[in-house]
Amino acid sequence: MAQKTKILIIGGTGYIGKFVVEASVKEGHPTFVLVRENTTTKHPEKANLIHNFKTLGATILYGDIHDHESLVKAIKHVDVVISTVGGGLVADQVKLIAAIKEAGNVKRFLPSEFGTDVDHVNAVEPAKTTFAGKARIRRAVEAADIPHTYISCNGFAGYFLPTVGQMDTHTAPREKITILGDGNPKGRIINA
Repeated sequence: MAQKTKILIIGGTGYIGKFVVEASVKEGHPTFVLVRENTTTKHPEKANLIHNFKTLGATILYGDIHDHESLVKAIKHVDVVISTVGGGLVADQVKLIAAIKEAGNVKRFLPSEFGTDVDHVNAVEPAKTTFAGKARIRRAVEAADIPHTYISCNGFAGYFLPTVGQMDTHTAPREKITILGDGNPKGRIINA
């Protein structure tokens, strides 16, 4: 039987990350989750999630995307790095790229950019700026010559519907909705 790939998930306690951790473990991969030491202090609700990861068989590694030494140390345990960091940390993935390059053992990197294919989009603000940041990460991964996979699976209804796509709010607007562009965009469906 072939040896399973060792996977490190960064952002594993977040919106998408928790599902990636669970799927990795259930597929039988030795799964490592990078967690900040103060996660349960700042977010007590995540204590149960981390406990669940341990119960499933994931290994918790303490570190931070802003701590180069902890990143390199964590990355040396694995073959694949999957980043599921949220929007506020997407640009900080350059730190992951540097750590992956230094560790020198990663066979595949999946940066956090789940959503629209940023190389094939014609967006308006505020999405335009967000997509440009994700495109910069793609270029940095390619420049570092790290084996990689980009996952573009379009938007997540569960993320956007509660706010009717109003990216700067946390609840649905009651009186005004901003429609980006002219409200009549052309769409494209690609069947693989």
